[in-house]
Amino acid sequence: MGILCILLAAACLILGWWVWTQRRALRSAAAQLEELERTGSSARVRLAVPNGAAEALLQEVNRLLEARRMDQAAWREQEKSLRRQISNISHDLRTPLTSILGYLQLLEDPDLPEEERREYLSVIESRSKALQNLITGFYELSRLEGGEYPLEQAPVNLHASLSGLLAAFYNDFVEKGFDMTVELEEGLPPVLADEGAVLRVFTNLIRNALDHGCGKMEVRLFREGEWVVSQFRNETTDLTQEDVPHVFDRFFTSDKMRTGRNTGLGLAIVKALAEQMRCRLEAELTDGMFAIVLRWRT
Repeated sequence: MGILCILLAAACLILGWWVWTQRRALRSAAAQLEELERTGSSARVRLAVPNGAAEALLQEVNRLLEARRMDQAAWREQEKSLRRQISNISHDLRTPLTSILGYLQLLEDPDLPEEERREYLSVIESRSKALQNLITGFYELSRLEGGEYPLEQAPVNLHASLSGLLAAFYNDFVEKGFDMTVELEEGLPPVLADEGAVLRVFTNLIRNALDHGCGKMEVRLFREGEWVVSQFRNETTDLTQEDVPHVFDRFFTSDKMRTGRNTGLGLAIVKALAEQMRCRLEAELTDGMFAIVLRWRT
């Protein structure tokens, strides 16, 4: 009987010690969790002594903490991006408005010569159209990204669409002094796309080249396996390799000072339309030549 009492006492002591160490370990884990919440540290909660069930629980806690950290990081990045976009929108709207208001003040001068008056009115008209285009771009991009810009997929002749646009922009190419190379393959099959969206995509790509290109410009249309490929390449001095991954971002512009040359919406609209038509869109910069490539489904 004495031995049994001793064994029971020893068992109670061991159990008590085990319970005490587990409680201490759990309190330590709770303290770690509280510290992580307070500091926002990326450390993990760890258990001081082995406990299978508790370790499984802590593993799930750590997983949830990591998911929360990732959500918080994504939210902070989105908030930062939103603030940057609001700043850019404000600047892009303010630039033509400031110009319009300035010329309106000049027009109030009763002694202003008629020739200068006509010149100022022409500038005001130009700035007003730029402002209208900017607001239209904002609206269209918001509709595209909100899924409120339905497209009707049908067979489209890219050769006819692109050749017509290139002819329409001929004078612009001449005025900018481009060394043009145009190669549009004949007999290409129609692609599955929205004709209006195709014209908008090609128009934005041409205008982007006119705004930022110089010297050489190449426009090609050819077949590559099951795809019809349109390629726009132009010489540029504005872009860097670090810029290329961001050229389709909303409000991105290589005009770092945002002097009003470009709002950064054109290529974002190209990307949104291309995605809706399930085209493959790529951009690259090689030896000073910036290229945008679209692969269309036949």
